[in-house]
Amino acid sequence: MIRVSDHILISEGDIIYRFSRSAGPGGQNVNKLNTRVTLLFNLARCRGLTNEQKQMIQERLSSRVSGEGVISVVSQRYRTQRANRLATRERFIELLRNALKETPVRKPTTVPYASKRDRLSRKRRRSEVKLLRKPVTFD
Repeated sequence: MIRVSDHILISEGDIIYRFSRSAGPGGQNVNKLNTRVTLLFNLARCRGLTNEQKQMIQERLSSRVSGEGVISVVSQRYRTQRANRLATRERFIELLRNALKETPVRKPTTVPYASKRDRLSRKRRRSEVKLLRKPVTFD
């Protein structure tokens, strides 16, 4: 089981790992070993998430979710398959945590009177400075 938060657990069976040749570091092994890891997670089939949570993930990770509802995370940063597998898993957990994080409701506020007064006095002073720059006419 993968623990996303205290209340959310995802079964290992809901995740599929695919391996392929990596373009990253690896020396001679880069042409022989499948060190690139792609983690695939079918959002629609997951039983560890409620429909509301699935909807939040779908909306917030829309660029990562395919048309079939599959989230993919790729890593080819490390030389070993195991390290890349751990990296994709950590990135996947981080993505889900961020997608399921509740955003606080913003309380609308008004501009304080003192701020308005200060802004207007600065404008007045600036205007006076510009007026002093004008040429003097004797009419």
